[in-house]
Amino acid sequence: MDIGIIGSGNIGSTLAKQLRVLGHKVSIANSRGPATLSTVAAETGATAVTVEQAALAKDIIIISIPYIAVPRLPLSILRSSSAVIVDTGNYYPTRDGAIKGIDDGLAESQWVASVLGRPVVKAFNNILATSLATRGTAAGEPGRICLSVAGDDVRAKKIVQDLIRDLGFDAIDVGSLADSWRQQPGTPAYCKDFDIKTLEAALAQASAREIESYRKTADDQAAPYLVPAPKQS
Repeated sequence: MDIGIIGSGNIGSTLAKQLRVLGHKVSIANSRGPATLSTVAAETGATAVTVEQAALAKDIIIISIPYIAVPRLPLSILRSSSAVIVDTGNYYPTRDGAIKGIDDGLAESQWVASVLGRPVVKAFNNILATSLATRGTAAGEPGRICLSVAGDDVRAKKIVQDLIRDLGFDAIDVGSLADSWRQQPGTPAYCKDFDIKTLEAALAQASAREIESYRKTADDQAAPYLVPAPKQS
């Protein structure tokens, strides 16, 4: 498949490398331009391109950037694309600033979809890059890590689930994009490397009444490692 990755951080770069190993055509971009991606390109085998070029990938576009940067994406290109768009991101108010739509009750990827003006699939947001890089196993292996997928387009979710399985992980469908809060930071299912049965139980255990608490706990834990959002004047 032709896959474009926007974001060259830990998850974006790891996915680029793993997807190239599988034989996919992969391009990768960041906000600073392809000239800054020579090392990433050499290490992953992906082609360094502009954000606009990555957004032209025919089959899958993976967005792996801080939410503060989502409104700066090439929205007209993404809105006209027929590719499956995957959001791997997470909302951290310390880094991203307050995002009204999410704070008012949208699931994080629902907000992303509203900004992009088109459907997205939520995936790869609740696994650490180290696990993504090293812990994939063959189907049927005991303890195989499972990843959850959420979205409103059944066909798009199947494509992403199949890709996850090819990468060495089990995959389950959480439900609609509105249900993706169950895999957001701080929830029982977040970044625990659970197998499929344990992940299903953790997703079911999550409580909608605790969404704000989950977010605050995760943000407090991550804050020492985040670049704070610019203060609004």
